[in-house]
Amino acid sequence: MHIALIIILVLAAAVIPGLWVKRVMARYHVPENRYGHSGGETARKLLDALNLDQVRTEITPGGDHYDPMEKVVRLTEQNFHGKSLTAVTIAAHEVGHAIQDAEAFAPLIWRTRLVKWVGPVEKTGAVLMMASPLILGITRLPLAGLLMAFGGLLTLGSAVVIHLLTLPTEFDASFGRALPLMKQQGVLYPSDEVHARRLLRAAAMTYVSASLMSLLNIARWWAILRR
Repeated sequence: MHIALIIILVLAAAVIPGLWVKRVMARYHVPENRYGHSGGETARKLLDALNLDQVRTEITPGGDHYDPMEKVVRLTEQNFHGKSLTAVTIAAHEVGHAIQDAEAFAPLIWRTRLVKWVGPVEKTGAVLMMASPLILGITRLPLAGLLMAFGGLLTLGSAVVIHLLTLPTEFDASFGRALPLMKQQGVLYPSDEVHARRLLRAAAMTYVSASLMSLLNIARWWAILRR
């Protein structure tokens, strides 16, 4: 009963921020032609202003992000071609990560390393947790099953850690890099600054939501193993 209640609470805590983020992003996608420059053009202008000519911009079918390995700012088609406040602000945010990369910003470097490490670990954790009941059934040793389950929970928990460690990097890219640069280069209307700040907070909240979803996944597996 307690596990079910925890799962419900975590689910609510994970879903509500995600819904809020989508609402904020959608709200400032209107009007679609608020600016005379698109998100892609904004990113290119800001990068050129900082002499980051080696950083490319391109459209991605996935989410908006900066790839420090390929040195490319990737934006969804809506944000790349769009001229809304959302498109311009998200483009500037990703340029913020490019600036961090160029300046060897330590939290970004560590996040990049951790992301490469966490992916395989998460998969291993899922396999361990699924294998726990089988190992317990074969060996008849409760300790073996508990160790496997504990190992699985720890590895799945690494996703929570990576998302939480990402938050300082996101806030620095938004408020320490993107927002001042947007004002300096004149790509943001002064009257839009308060709304841009809301968008940038929403961008960071996506990682809070992701970390809570990871916690939900752990709680779900724990409930299964307790049966």
